[in-house]
Amino acid sequence: MEYAAIKGIHMMSVTLSYAFFFVRGIWMINQSPLLQQRWVRITPHVIDTILLASALTLATMIWSALPDHAWLVAKIIGLVVYIGLGVVALKRGRTPGIRIAAWAAAQAVFFYIAGVAVTRSPLLWLG
Repeated sequence: MEYAAIKGIHMMSVTLSYAFFFVRGIWMINQSPLLQQRWVRITPHVIDTILLASALTLATMIWSALPDHAWLVAKIIGLVVYIGLGVVALKRGRTPGIRIAAWAAAQAVFFYIAGVAVTRSPLLWLG
């Protein structure tokens, strides 16, 4: 597959992953029973598997062509933080306050990762 097609798949899966995380956070805040439905528990794993596969494929394709890998490393570290916060927000947070704070923090990290992807700089404010 060519780079543009894989990048398109990656960007679409990023969008779907974030949108579904956002909606599940709203459901969590509202204590919606929708969170317990089977498709709601399975769908994020499917989307995130496609997201991860496309990310790894893109990284493999561009790694040797990059003069500076710091931005890609920042995205990977950001992803680990995002996943950890997401787990606290939707599964492991002991109180509603902790879950909501983790959900909000995960969104901030998501937008940092997106900013790094666009600017190709881990220091967004220095661009």
